[in-house]
Amino acid sequence: MRIRIGNGLLLLNLLVIVLAVIIIFPISDVLRIILGTPFVFFFPGYALVAALFPKKEGVGGIERVALSFGLSIAVVPLIGLILNATPWGIGLESSLYSIASFIFITSIIAWFRWRRLPASKRFNIEFQMTMLGWGKSVWDKALSVVLALTILGALATVGYVIAVPKVGESFSELYILGLEGKAVDYPSELVVGEEGRVIVGITNNEHKTVSYRVEVRIGGEKNNEIGPIVLEHDDGWEGEVSFVPQVPGENQSVEFLLYRNGETEPCFEPLRLCVNVTQ
Repeated sequence: MRIRIGNGLLLLNLLVIVLAVIIIFPISDVLRIILGTPFVFFFPGYALVAALFPKKEGVGGIERVALSFGLSIAVVPLIGLILNATPWGIGLESSLYSIASFIFITSIIAWFRWRRLPASKRFNIEFQMTMLGWGKSVWDKALSVVLALTILGALATVGYVIAVPKVGESFSELYILGLEGKAVDYPSELVVGEEGRVIVGITNNEHKTVSYRVEVRIGGEKNNEIGPIVLEHDDGWEGEVSFVPQVPGENQSVEFLLYRNGETEPCFEPLRLCVNVTQ
């Protein structure tokens, strides 16, 4: 018994609409991942293959699936490249609408080409073993098995990457700017007791919440301290920090040290400014 469901474009476009609703109205992250993966890696290519090959002859079921993955991987980056040159840029909504529009347009073209063919020549999805190439030659069977295993391997790889995302390098960043917010015009000439001020910045790339403390030293002696400053991952902080030299001297070293979570040792070597201090 053969069960035909047409070329599958109606179901594909319904899934695209469901995904758009899930993204616009955040309903479920799990469904978003489940539908989002084929939306990027399969749907665009499948719609394009359906538009290019509406007949059942020439391209079999496994070949269509393989082409769908390959063309999707080629089409989606091109859409991203075009978006990057537009005022909308590459974002969640712009990518959703652009890829969905491509799928809808190619589906309409595919439907018109498919309907113009005689019923006997139209490509239809059939739930039967012949769709996998059984009944053909041994080499055709082997090719079908290899293609099927390749597709399953690609799907498993994508699923693993989504389920177990790679954690990037963990680090903290400390930087010093002049009062204009640029890496120039640092205080270099001060009088004993005169306040020097700079902008200190911290960035958290530790993939966790971190409490920071900044210590300022002049000549190895503690002169000021800022903190605690609690930052989430990928958050940053900037603020004015002052120091007051107490003794005269040329090329006095003003050090800025960054500490994490109450640690007694700084994260890395201190940042230094050289200041000439007069009486």
